[in-house]
Amino acid sequence: MTSAARSSRIRRLSVSGLCAAGAAAAALTLAPSPAHAAEPVPHGVSAKAEKAGKAASDAEKLDHWIRKSLKIMKAEGMPGSYEGLHRNIMRESGGDPDAANGWDVNAQNGTPSKSLLQVIQPTFEAFHVDGTSKDLTDPIANITAAANYAADKYGSVDNVDSAY
Repeated sequence: MTSAARSSRIRRLSVSGLCAAGAAAAALTLAPSPAHAAEPVPHGVSAKAEKAGKAASDAEKLDHWIRKSLKIMKAEGMPGSYEGLHRNIMRESGGDPDAANGWDVNAQNGTPSKSLLQVIQPTFEAFHVDGTSKDLTDPIANITAAANYAADKYGSVDNVDSAY
């Protein structure tokens, strides 16, 4: 095989490889992550379940907390969407209001990140929204304070994943 033929073959293989890598990257980018895959629970399901004497599912509880926080955020003029809150909650705590980070630098300094959006106590106090609980682990207070912090630092909780 001549040098020119070898160079041509290498270019063709390189272009083919780049195309395949690009297609794989596009497929991974377009595939939903677990945080994006969940659909919001229809509004009001949780209240119906409670009225019927049934325990609300975890998804229904999370839906209720997000919707309640969104009402408070709207009243306070804070930006954010259901999808942005849900995505960040699932990334930070998997939807567990009792989640706590006991290993990062904040925990090592005595202020572990807690609850749905993994907020530390000083941040919670600085961005607490009046009308919500003063308890860092209260789901609605945690979501609303974290969204207030995100609005201040990133413009909206919807922008947080692009900040990482």
